[in-house]
Amino acid sequence: MAENNEQEQQELLFRFSIYEQQIKQLQQQLEAIEKGIVELTSLNFGLDDLVGGKDKEIFAPMGKGIFVKAKLISEELNVDIGEGNIIKKSIPETKELIEEQIKKLEQVKKELEDNLEDLGKEIMNMMGQEEHKHSDNCQCQEGEECGCEGD
Repeated sequence: MAENNEQEQQELLFRFSIYEQQIKQLQQQLEAIEKGIVELTSLNFGLDDLVGGKDKEIFAPMGKGIFVKAKLISEELNVDIGEGNIIKKSIPETKELIEEQIKKLEQVKKELEDNLEDLGKEIMNMMGQEEHKHSDNCQCQEGEECGCEGD
């Protein structure tokens, strides 16, 4: 019986470690999604600064932390729409595209949060079942020292 109990404990620990890994993955994905939303929101606000900015000097990014002073000659933007396809879009069109991307990311974020919540419920159910199983199997007499109540 003790061997069976030990095997159950091992299985329980294994299931908990799987849940822990899933939770960590979901949290990492959530962080990446939130970062993407913040970046897109910032970009969207930055586009507002370009409206009416023809012939205005700006700092254009060249790469990680490197900027070059440039002069806007047009309010038309070249937008990468995926797979290396670049099209010309106005600032309002680009803002609309960014807002659609933000909405999609927020949907994914909601799905990830729901998955995290479901995992939490599964863990609580598993813990409740385990606690109920141990309280049913407890054969200690009142007044005896017993480990059942701590399970």
